[in-house]
Amino acid sequence: MITCFLKYTIDPLKIKEFEQYGKTWIDLVNKMGGIHHGYLKPYEGPNNIGYASFSFKSLSEYEQYRNKIPDCEECQKALKYAADSKCIISYERSFMQPIFNGIIDKAKIE
Repeated sequence: MITCFLKYTIDPLKIKEFEQYGKTWIDLVNKMGGIHHGYLKPYEGPNNIGYASFSFKSLSEYEQYRNKIPDCEECQKALKYAADSKCIISYERSFMQPIFNGIIDKAKIE
């Protein structure tokens, strides 16, 4: 399993727009074979930082998902929404592997 971890710098005056963007991508990633772990918007502390993470069974499956985005009308609409609303200033993407201790049902992700 590979997890994509995103750190966003967002416009603090456009938290609602960032939330809408996140809700859209949660559904899209799940529809396209991933497991979305959710978005996090500012609450206490810096008012311009947000996070998201989602997983795929392998880097290969993640790459397949990325290759589908240019031809997916819903994905393009979501990207256009972010560009038009200017809710996201920048983002950093990291890939990590989760460590499990038996609490999570590994059968769901294998």
